[in-house]
Parts: sequence; C-alpha cells; structure tokens
Amino acid sequence: QESMHAYAANVYTTVIEELMKGKQRKFIAVEQEFFRLWWDMVATDTQKQQVHQLLQEGRLEFVIGGQVMHDEAVTLIDDQILQLTEGHGFLYETFGFRPQFSWHVDPFGASATTPTLFALAGFNAHLISRIDYDLKADMQKNKKLQFVWQGSPSLSERQEIFTHVMDQYSYCTPSQLPFSNRSGFFWNGFATFPDPPKDGVYPNMSLPVTDANLHLYAQTMVANIKERAAWFQTGEVLWPWGCDKQFFNASVQYSNMDLLVDYINKHSAEFGVTVQYATVSDYFQAVYSRNLTWEIRDARDFLPYSTEPFQAWTGFYTSRSTLKGIARRASSLLYAGESFFTQYVWKHPEGSICKCKALKQLQSLRWAVSEVQHHDGVTGTESPKVKDMYMNNLMYGMFNVKKLMASIIFDINNAKKNGEVYSSVYTKGSGKPGATDVDQYVVVYNPLAWNITTFVTVSVSNEAMSVYDELGHSVPAQVQSSVESQSTYDLYILVAISGLSYKKYSIKPLDGKQSAFIGKSVKYKRRDLTRADQQSRQLFPVVNNCYQIVFDQNTNLMHSITERETNQTVQFTQEFLEYHVNGDTKKGPISDNYLFAPNASAVLVSKAVGLEVMSGNLMTEIRQYFYSNVTSQDYIYAVYTRLYSVPEGYDGKLLCHRIEQEYSVGPLELNREAVLRTSTNLNTRQVLYTDNNGYQMQKRPFKAYVNNTVARNYYPMVQTAYIEDDTTRLMLLAERAHGVSSQGNGQVEVMLHRRLWNNLQWDLNNNLTLNDSSVVRPVIWLILGAKGVTNNLYRTSGLALEHRPVVMFGALSEDKPRQLQQNSVPDLPVTVPPNLHLQTLSIPGWRYSSNHAEQVRSIHVGKQKQGDADFSRVLLRIRHLYEVGEDPVLSQPVMVDLKSMLKGLGAVMAVEERSLTGTWDVNTLERWKWKTVQYPGKTFFNSTETSEDFIVTVLPKEIRTFFVYFQVQ
Repeated sequence: QESMHAYAANVYTTVIEELMKGKQRKFIAVEQEFFRLWWDMVATDTQKQQVHQLLQEGRLEFVIGGQVMHDEAVTLIDDQILQLTEGHGFLYETFGFRPQFSWHVDPFGASATTPTLFALAGFNAHLISRIDYDLKADMQKNKKLQFVWQGSPSLSERQEIFTHVMDQYSYCTPSQLPFSNRSGFFWNGFATFPDPPKDGVYPNMSLPVTDANLHLYAQTMVANIKERAAWFQTGEVLWPWGCDKQFFNASVQYSNMDLLVDYINKHSAEFGVTVQYATVSDYFQAVYSRNLTWEIRDARDFLPYSTEPFQAWTGFYTSRSTLKGIARRASSLLYAGESFFTQYVWKHPEGSICKCKALKQLQSLRWAVSEVQHHDGVTGTESPKVKDMYMNNLMYGMFNVKKLMASIIFDINNAKKNGEVYSSVYTKGSGKPGATDVDQYVVVYNPLAWNITTFVTVSVSNEAMSVYDELGHSVPAQVQSSVESQSTYDLYILVAISGLSYKKYSIKPLDGKQSAFIGKSVKYKRRDLTRADQQSRQLFPVVNNCYQIVFDQNTNLMHSITERETNQTVQFTQEFLEYHVNGDTKKGPISDNYLFAPNASAVLVSKAVGLEVMSGNLMTEIRQYFYSNVTSQDYIYAVYTRLYSVPEGYDGKLLCHRIEQEYSVGPLELNREAVLRTSTNLNTRQVLYTDNNGYQMQKRPFKAYVNNTVARNYYPMVQTAYIEDDTTRLMLLAERAHGVSSQGNGQVEVMLHRRLWNNLQWDLNNNLTLNDSSVVRPVIWLILGAKGVTNNLYRTSGLALEHRPVVMFGALSEDKPRQLQQNSVPDLPVTVPPNLHLQTLSIPGWRYSSNHAEQVRSIHVGKQKQGDADFSRVLLRIRHLYEVGEDPVLSQPVMVDLKSMLKGLGAVMAVEERSLTGTWDVNTLERWKWKTVQYPGKTFFNSTETSEDFIVTVLPKEIRTFFVYFQVQ
C-alpha cells in the first residue's frame, strides 16, 4: 500500500498517458497485484479504455502475468501455479489477454521447475537473470546465454522452452554516465517514501537530454549496446530500459528517451546501430525468426546463486522460518478449503450458505498465499513491517477459510434445525473444553485423494479421556503430558479417513468404558557431554514394527537406527551446531537476510543433554533438551522424536516408516545460524539430493571452491532431501523450506533458524538486519531404508506431511441430542492411485468463456462487466508424482476415468482440457518450436490428446489441467 502511494500507482497512470502520446512507445508490466490495485482503486474509465486499446495494439504487454514474480528457490510448485493462475485468470477475464513470455529477472537463482511450468502455461520463451557470477561470465564469453531448456527429464522436449539469460548488466539500464555523476538513463530519479515530492522534483534525476549532451548520451548508449551484442548470437540486443521503482514519472522518462532513440536512428550509419521500442514479445519474435539451431540444456537448475566470491545467496533458504512455516500452513489450508467447498456446492445444492460470500472467503486466502510467493516474501528478505503485512494477510485468509469450513459442517448437519447443537466452534489450533458437562467433538477432514491413516493431536485438560466415532465405537488414542505446557495434555487420536472425506469424533471424560492409553514418562539424568565415557556405552532401544532406534544413556544422544525389515543398522547421531557469522562490514563478508557467510566451521552448541521418554501403546516420544552446560536452567534447543505403533486392522505403512521430529530452536544469540547435523556411517561420497519446489529432485555433489565453500554448498530443501549409499537411503521431508547441505561424508545438515545484525548501509536503510528473536518449531519426517522402499514411500509421505488433516473443534451441550445426524446417503470418497496426486479441485469463479473467440468478442462489445461468479466450472488438476524409470511400478502411465473418479460430486457432463493456468484450450495451444541440435525440424507442436469418453492417460511427471462441468441438480 505504501508503494502504491509513493510510486506504483503513478507508474500505471503516467505510462498509460505517455503511451497514448506516441505510437512508437511501448511498455511491459509484470506483477498483477500492483496492476489490479491500480485497476480497481485508481484507474478512471478513460484509462481503462486506453489499457484495452494499448493491449490490442501490442504496445502494452503483460509478461509472466502472475500476481507476483515468484521466488524460485523456496516456493512449492502448488503455490507457484496458484499465483500464476490467479493473475492469468484476471487478465483473461478482463482483457482476453494471455501472457506468452516470462521476465523472471529478480529471483535469487533459477529452478528447473519454472521453465516446465511456463511451458505448460503456454509460454513461447523464458527469461532469467540471476545465476552464478562465474557461470554467467563463462556463458557470456562463449555466447551461450540462450538455449532450449528441458527442465523436466521426463517431459523433456514436450515441455522444453527457449531460455534467455540476461548478461552481466541484468535487467537495469546502466546507471553510470562518463560525463555526469547522476543516475544514468533514469531521468525520473528515485522514488521517495512515504509521499511523492509536491514539486515533482525527485532526488538524483539524470541530466535532461539537450543539444549539448545528446551526442554524449548516444555514444554511451551505443557503446553499451555493442558491448552486449558481442555476447549473443543474433544481431538483436535486448536493452532493458528501466529498473526497480522506475517510470513513476513517465513523461520525463519518455520525452528524454524519444530524443535519444531518434538521434541514434538518424545517425545509424555512423553508430552502426538502430534502436526501437519493443516488448519482450517483439524481441523473441525477432530471435525466433532467425531460425538458428540452439543447444539443449538438460534438467539442471541454477541454484545456489552467488554474486561475488563471498556473496552466496543461500541464507534466504532459511530466513524468517516462522513466515515460511505459516505460508505453507496457509497454502495447505487453502488446498483443503477449496476441495471442501467444491464438494459442498455439488453435493448439497440445497445448502443455505451464500456461495458468493464463501468464494470471497476463499479468495482472501488465494490472494494472501499468492502474494507471499513474491521473491521478497516467503524468502524472508523483507523488512519487519512488510513481513507483518504478509503474516496478517495470511492469518486473515486462514481465519476466513476455517470459518467457511466450520459453517459448511454446521450446514450439512442441519445444526440450525436441531436448535443450536453447536455451542461453539474453536477455529484455533486446539479446542480446550472447560466445563465437564460439555462433550467436545472434533471434525477431521482429509484433503488428499488417498485413504490416510494418521494421528491428529488435540489439547485436553485431563488425562482420563475416551474417544468415540460417529457410531459410538471406541477409537484408539493416547494421552500424555504436553511438551508445551504443564497444565494440559496432548491427546493423539488415530484417524483413518478416505479421500476428500471427513469424520467426526467425540471426546468424552472417562465414562468407565474404554479409555485412551496413557503415555508414561521416564526421565533420565542430564548428561555432561564433555565427560561422557566414550568407551562404555549404555544403550537402550525404542522400537516399533519398522525401526529400532537406539539411544546412548551415557550421552542421551541417538546412537543408531535399525531398519527391521532388512535388519540393517545405520550409525546415527544428531547434534545442534551454530555458525558464528560476522556483522561488521569493516571486518569482512557479512551474513544477512539474503547471504550466508560463515567465518569458520560450525560449533557444537551444547555441553549437556537431558532426556525424557514418554511411552505408550500407540506412540513413543523421545524428548531431548540441549543445554549449554550441566548447570544451565534453560535450553535453546530441543528435539521431540516420535515413533508410532499402529494396531491391527489399520493400514500403518506410512505411519510405521515415519520417524517424526519436531524441533524447538531459539531465541538465538545475535549473529548465529543454527543447524541440525545428522551424521551416519553411510558412504554417500558427500553427494546430497534436494528437490526443486516439491516437483523434482536434483543431484548435488559437494564442490570445493577457493572461497566460501561452506555457503556455496547450501541448497534449498522445499519438501525433500536425501543422502544414500549403494543400498540405503535416508530421506528428510519438510513442512517448510530450509537450507540444507552435506558438509561431510554420510552427513546432512539442515539450517533451522538465523538471527543476524549487520551494518551494511543498504541493509540498515531498508531495515534488513534479520534480528529474529523468535523460537521456531519446524517438523521434519525421516524415512530410512532400502532405496526401493523409500522410493515407494517418500512422495506420498511428503504430501501427507504437507496436507495433514484439518481439525475443527466443537462442543455439544448435555441436554441436546447426543447423535449428530447421519447422512442418509453415504458420501463417496474421491481417490486416485498412489502415484498420482489430485493437485487442484476448486471453483475458481471466473466468468470468462472457454471459447477464445467468444471471450474476445464479449470483451470487445463491453459485455464483460462485473457479474456473479460462475460456480458451474470446476478446476481440476492431476499430477503424476514419478519420473520415467524411477520405479518399476509407480513410474508407469496411469489411466484415469474422470467420470468415475468424481462421481461422488455428481454426474460429469463435460470435460475440457486446458493449459496449466486454464486460459488456453490445449487443442488450440501451439507453442513455438525452436530448432535444436536434437530436433532440427522446426514445427509447432501440440499437446497431449484427451479422449472423448472422460478417460485420460497421465504420463510420468505430467500435470494435466481440466475444466469439469457437472449435471445441475
């Protein structure tokens, strides 16, 4: 909002005005969040008409077209797709416009998922900028900044995309002039906060172009163009004119640009250069028409990213861990809320909830989750007050969606007709019944399209509890003293719920019948690690059906894990360490929100460890507390490790193989970066594997550098990382992004938290010092086993962690009917096979026609005015989770009968296959085919076939997008 006021609204207002003044002028715009704020709150009818005209003339062009320019390192694929879809839906509905080029110039490193997503969205070319400085210099020298990128090994040439890497000047016009000390080619100067200057005079406005300096300006510009031309294979040079916070005073900008462009063109014989205003589309069209043959780049990404020998941008993989965690919780709640609402609309057409209001509640969270994907959002590279804005928007959206889900449950169960059965619904993370005459119940929704068996945790005030399902049968549960508070207990309830379905459980004070198991506590003596006798070990095991975890009472640390199926034992120790980093620019490289610059190896944090074991029939929880010395009162670090035992009659495969760890870290001392290092005796040759955005894996061999080797071997883990030897693999699954590295053979370390201060002037000016004094509570699931076994489990487990069941709470008073109404018709679950993921099931609400000619026509005649949202169109996405050849069974193509899969929602009448963000009919989408060494014939290529009878074959790693229409009841 401050940026809108200080400059962003003025960009659109003045640029539109200036474009109307000169037919030769052009402009590109990226982020829809700013544009939509301007469109909805600032733009006049005349300006809106002008935008329509300029888009039709191709002089205003939206590139990327998402809500934001998303970060590529720490975002999840689902959220990248969401924010793109959000922006594209608005652009198509409002203008009939579909972006076909990217402009990903600012994310800190480039993922290989992005080119695949942009190809699936119908883009013809992709443009990036921030890659390693030494790699860029090499590519520049060899004219290799342009290539055809096959981002996915499985989709390869079907979803390849031409990619342009910007040269060393990146996305800004050069800011130095040899004849002036002002800001280069930026005549509008620098934006001022909080208010624009009253007199229109901004700081550092460049010298206006006059007869006296026109030739000097032209010489400087031409010299820069020629320098860049030497780095590319064609005679066209993309010369970006602009930078961060520019064009807020477009009249002074364009009038000076015009003079310069005209002068160079008049003297083109002398300069050897002609110049024209262009959009990204104009540039790529010119390169494409040259018909050159391009090299292919495989599925490697461009991570991590360094700008100088001591500037590795690997700190932001962990910065503001709390924001990263909330952003993911919000994303997964949105995912659950979307499918819950979609089912409600189609299964309960007589329902009393106002659909328009419900859609607004969902939209508030769509907007918040989209916005935080920005490359200065979830990255943690914003100032505290901007972080607070992201947090507030996420919390507000989550509150709305929880409220919506609760009201749907009310409505389905006719609460109104029974008198007020539901005295309260707790939308907090927990429900704590106070009075004893109130029975608490929980409603648990499984948002995944698989049958899930897992535990949900409820906070209760008493140890003596019983849990029953809707039919009055007792449900396995375990209650034990809470980690977090002395006065409450954690009740773990074993739930088995089919796909996209919910169950109700009532929790009652003990009534003499079946009670929950009670976890018993054994506390061990705190151990002084400095005096621990290395020779004599006192080992004790913790066991379930899949693992035996052995602890050493001498140290209270983990000692080994045995995988029981193969009886293989892996030495296994975990320790917390801290990197001490410098914050004084006079003393050397600094760590900040972006950068990680350790001065030395990490240092062990604790000299003493306390241990408590809670054991019960369903779960054992090992609580380890790490103290700086034997006499310390407080701990900064703790690990809670949970091992589950599943009773007969339940499918416990995923639960049994999961070693769940929750960490408590903080508050840290200043200029400390906290890591958990896991050391094993696996001979991993120091190779690490990490994911790109939860979509695909990358191999990360350890690389030695002259400088900054530790930091340059850090990679982002968005959802998954693993190490392995020839037979055995150790997987880590995360519910938020972290930096991760393998600094030694058999080792993997995860950065969990950072607290920093520095005196770099730029960081101080922007309040980017990351003095984060919070305590963070991340969760990581470990899976250890033979490669085949882990392969079978990790994709489903990663999604099970991402999309844990949504738990809602309510209470029933004594004098009201005990039984919640049973649905007369049993609900049919929605399920897909384990190698597929139902990635989206939602009602977007867009009113655009799926016939392009019709959509353009209705906009042209002005019919596309505000109307009610369209609830008849359901957006469905299905993703294949496996790569070609990754697994003998799970990597096979899968046939899906959409009609049968969705029959629980109603009778499917029609299905249209669409591009990733929904704006193209795949049968009319023809992307440019760039000539490559591998495929010299240059032809348009078409997308996958859809069959007539609602049966779709999904190939490895495909993401297929559909509009589904049901028979209206």
